[in-house]
Amino acid sequence: MKISKVTNISGTVSEFILLGFPCQKETQVILFILFSIIYILTIMGNTSIICAVWSSQKLHTPMYILLANFSFLEICYVNSDVPQMLANMFSESKTISFTGCLLQFYFFFSMCASEGLFLSVMAFDRYLAICQPLYYPSIMTHSLCANLAVFCWVGGFLWLLTPVILISQVPFCGPNIIDHFLCDLGPLLALSCAPVPRTTLACGTISSLIIFITFLYILGSYVCVLRAVLHVPSGSGRNKAFSTCASHFTVVSLFYGSVMVMYVSPGSGNQSGRQKFVTLFYSMATPFFNPLIYSLRNKDMKKALKKLLVQLTQIFPNGHKK
Repeated sequence: MKISKVTNISGTVSEFILLGFPCQKETQVILFILFSIIYILTIMGNTSIICAVWSSQKLHTPMYILLANFSFLEICYVNSDVPQMLANMFSESKTISFTGCLLQFYFFFSMCASEGLFLSVMAFDRYLAICQPLYYPSIMTHSLCANLAVFCWVGGFLWLLTPVILISQVPFCGPNIIDHFLCDLGPLLALSCAPVPRTTLACGTISSLIIFITFLYILGSYVCVLRAVLHVPSGSGRNKAFSTCASHFTVVSLFYGSVMVMYVSPGSGNQSGRQKFVTLFYSMATPFFNPLIYSLRNKDMKKALKKLLVQLTQIFPNGHKK
């Protein structure tokens, strides 16, 4: 691999080198095949949920509309870093431009913030459905659902504007080697020519706020849901209530369990091996498992997916005969 310090005329870094996963060529091939399979299955799984919600009239409810938005977010999420990571595995230079690095950082972590907001809104939806069932239809209207979805998309991208502006003003004059597979906050700030404690503190505070605010809100919602469920007289009613929340709670546990390890204190990310693994987990594993979790634990979703599969098997043979 060719590694060099790339600077422009003014002496500032114009490109970064993403080391990715430095290992022997045989291991690189195995990792490439594994990550490619996970990437393809993630796209297919989340796309199938979107198609199932779109094709089934029964699933045109706020809960599933939010789930379809969440699945589309997961598709965008994996596309923000995985294609670059796969391309760099067999690239000699492994370079990414300074602008490209900032854009990757912005889109990746904006969608990470949007994911936290979507999980909060989905928790709010489950809270209303279980704790306020009589008022649920009048409160969680399709109009409110659409507004909440727009809020999650816009809110995540607005939240990361300040960090990306701050990072764009950090002086980078070399070295330009990032020991990661994406432009992550900790390794990026570690390459600064001068100490940037204020930028590190500001970025750490902003990332910590979105993590803790959404997580504490979700936790509070589930406390209220648990209290309401425990007052349900029948065992079948309690089981039904728990089953509607189980998938969402599993996804929340996967996402926040990994994110909190790394981005509450982004300036301390000097354990590159652990950092890569944790980032890889929540950037690839959670989007991969999410469609499986929601489809396997939800009867309506399984019926819609089976119906969609039947429709596809009827369409393609007819198209082949023509």
